[in-house]
Amino acid sequence: MSGTTPLHDRVLDCTDEQARTASVERAAEVVREGKVVVLPTDTVYGVGADAFDVVAVAMVLAAKHRGREMPPPVLVPAPRTVDGLATDPPMYARILMRHFWPGPLTLVLRAQPSLQWDLGETNGTVALRMPDDEVALALLAEVGPMAVTSANVTGQPAATTAQEALDQLGGAVAAYLDGGPRTGGEPSTILDCTGEEPVVLRLGALSAADIRAVLGTTTLHDSPQQDPIRSSGTPEEDGSEPASTVGSITPSGVPVAADAVRTVPPPTSTASPADPIE
Repeated sequence: MSGTTPLHDRVLDCTDEQARTASVERAAEVVREGKVVVLPTDTVYGVGADAFDVVAVAMVLAAKHRGREMPPPVLVPAPRTVDGLATDPPMYARILMRHFWPGPLTLVLRAQPSLQWDLGETNGTVALRMPDDEVALALLAEVGPMAVTSANVTGQPAATTAQEALDQLGGAVAAYLDGGPRTGGEPSTILDCTGEEPVVLRLGALSAADIRAVLGTTTLHDSPQQDPIRSSGTPEEDGSEPASTVGSITPSGVPVAADAVRTVPPPTSTASPADPIE
């Protein structure tokens, strides 16, 4: 798709089932060409690219006017994809995937060291989520893991429609999948799963009680309190207001130094988390 394509022609209709297949196929072509697309998720619209295309990931961050210190999370089409992206996911993380994926749960895991990708300053981790959205999953099934962050310019509200994304990102995006309004409400819950037991980085659509109900004897640790220093106020991937950067995650509600790469230690292990859409 040429950079001279009129903006309105970049919007691909997915609201009509007959048009959806062709629209997703065209968006998949755009991703394979190393360009950036906007797609709906189960919370807000996201902007993303092939997670293994270094230039395309840099284009995503450029579209948002964002630096490498806030890397995008990676959306996956199925839980089995995780084994190729993360090393030794703990069994409790697999249990959580089985219960809550697809859905609003982001898991921070240790990234496979051999992966040829560059998401930014991830501190050796990757934030993974399987969204509960038919259009998003259809695209992910075609192209594989995508680095996806909320479809907005940093500092502006996250887009809940394709038109809102178009208004903010314009020509920086080659194709916009229009799946209708996305008003998923709360962002995903983020857990650091790099240690022996999970640590809450941000509570969202899934409550701590929801998670503890399926963990059995595994302890879920609440977010540790850090120095009460606010960040610069950049919206999180889902449009929520962050208070810290933990690895490549920017959870809301945990006050720590701005843009700091932190290690969040559960009582039984050392964590080194990574950042999600929604």
